[in-house]
Amino acid sequence: MLDEQLLDTWTIHHRITLYLLDAITPEALNAAPDKGRSVGQMLAHLHNNRLTWLEAAAPDLLQGLSKIPAKKKDTFEKDTLRAALEASAQVMEMLFRRGFETGKIKNMKPHAAGGFGYFLAHEWYHIGEIGMTLAQVGYPLPDAVGYGLWEWGKR
Repeated sequence: MLDEQLLDTWTIHHRITLYLLDAITPEALNAAPDKGRSVGQMLAHLHNNRLTWLEAAAPDLLQGLSKIPAKKKDTFEKDTLRAALEASAQVMEMLFRRGFETGKIKNMKPHAAGGFGYFLAHEWYHIGEIGMTLAQVGYPLPDAVGYGLWEWGKR
């Protein structure tokens, strides 16, 4: 039962990530501070980091997935980021499901639940970074969206 709750938590997290993406204008998506990554680069990083871990933990799940180029000069489109995040979130759920069944995820310590916690912590670090970057470059999130990120019971 706890496994299903954790998988549901991943699904909610994913929906909130897409909620954030939907709230970002195309101009803001490619905006970046003088030093640092653009919002699009950070969202691409979420997807790319998932794939990096999948390479180490379950390469059989990578079929059909590829990383998004995320250099400073690259521009990003919401549709591309959405499709990539949706695909990698689905595969990550498969990885977590396997891990919860066996109690471990290859190359992740200390156990499957710890690996799950790592991913949530890592991705929410960057979600916070995205909010801060948007404010710094002149595209702050509307209050309703900022608060909406924490409405896990609604999303």
